[in-house]
Amino acid sequence: MKKWTQRATQVGKTFHRVSTTTIATATLLVGTSAWAALGEPEIEELKFGFIKLTDMAPLAVAYEKGFFEDEGLYVTLEAQANWKVLLDRVIDGELDGAHMLAGQPLGATIGIGTKAEVITAFSMDLNGNAITVSNNTWEAMKPHIAKQADGKPVHPIKADALKPVVEGYLDEGKPFNMGMVFPVSTHNYELRYWLAAGGIHPGYYAPKSGDNSGQVDADVMLSVTPPPQMPSTMEAGTIEGYCVGEPWNQQAVFKGIGVPVVTDYEIWKNNPEKVFGVSKSWAEQYPNTHIRVVKALIRAAHWLDENNNANRQEAVKMLSKSAYVGADAEVIANSMTGTFEYEKGDKRDVPDFNVFFRHNATYPYYSDAIWYLTQMRRWGQIADSKDDQWYTDIAKEVYRPDIYQQAAEALVDDGVLTSKDFPNFKKEDGFRAPQTHFIDNIVYDGTKPNEYLKKFSIGLKGNDKV
Repeated sequence: MKKWTQRATQVGKTFHRVSTTTIATATLLVGTSAWAALGEPEIEELKFGFIKLTDMAPLAVAYEKGFFEDEGLYVTLEAQANWKVLLDRVIDGELDGAHMLAGQPLGATIGIGTKAEVITAFSMDLNGNAITVSNNTWEAMKPHIAKQADGKPVHPIKADALKPVVEGYLDEGKPFNMGMVFPVSTHNYELRYWLAAGGIHPGYYAPKSGDNSGQVDADVMLSVTPPPQMPSTMEAGTIEGYCVGEPWNQQAVFKGIGVPVVTDYEIWKNNPEKVFGVSKSWAEQYPNTHIRVVKALIRAAHWLDENNNANRQEAVKMLSKSAYVGADAEVIANSMTGTFEYEKGDKRDVPDFNVFFRHNATYPYYSDAIWYLTQMRRWGQIADSKDDQWYTDIAKEVYRPDIYQQAAEALVDDGVLTSKDFPNFKKEDGFRAPQTHFIDNIVYDGTKPNEYLKKFSIGLKGNDKV
């Protein structure tokens, strides 16, 4: 049965219906190689999952701008209740793929929580998170924060300013509770990284003894809260702060219930955030479909960043729809358009708070995967020491730049993008140059994960066990 693509022309409201067979034939007649090289998609009707966060934007854009349909794909996007449900539905086949935490495919592959083979060939964005604290905690932190000449705080704010507040809780025998979105989330590792850099122990996981709370030896008690529920959970007093993606930090500012103290851009400049994940078996069964999905997502990411973020206001309106993020456009725009508001009224320029394409944001680097694995080891989710080759092997099993390259080269063949828009595939080895822009100034080299772990005073290294 033929699928039909409905397209509006620029004149009035006339519509043309064009079959994918006709499109394929026409493409071959004009000599473009994409359809011939890739073949038509093995399946055309797809369902993708996402969580209501602004960094799901490439999925929304690919759908709204017709990029999926350009690849002969008919996609349904469906918001999911939480990250566990989303992952489970990809694994059991209810979803063909999903907006995922970068650590989810890695965690699943090595058996943290659910054991399953999940891969990614597309990185969805860089940066996009922040750490927010309650008004009471902010007031307690203020005396320990340096001020600019205008009286506003000097950024970045380190966890050193939070340490005396946490010590006060411990002295009174009270837990200091904070929220993150999932045990293998960037948010968990960024929050832990920030706390530990300030001398605050965020706790260990102890899977061998059955303690997966992540709170062994902890000064701060971290627990899971779904992203949209973060502000209300903090407002209720259940947690004193949280690490989450947008718009849920800016929502706290708009509601007057908390203050974002540091962005992940300040914790690790241009850090990888979400990925698009599929099961390995799905990718093997539908290789042409998978490449075409990645093509559409690359186009969407490029659209989001092109002409110096010129399309961001349109993207904000798109994301504010209840089907996607469902927050007020004003809240979403606060971070999506190159600014970020800390304390109410303290809005600063952060042009790279959300990056979707520039800085090779869409390329699935092995070194990005290895950083996540080092943090899983650092905090005990990987219970035993692993040699450097193990980290590389797992990264190459899960992160698939080979599939990304096929999609990118097809877009170049199509004339949609140019080779300058992508890494030099002839020279690319999947490892970024050593990265220096961390809040504690510790350098990360993805080719030497164990050497990296030895640099931290707080966290497991070598043969340490919990």
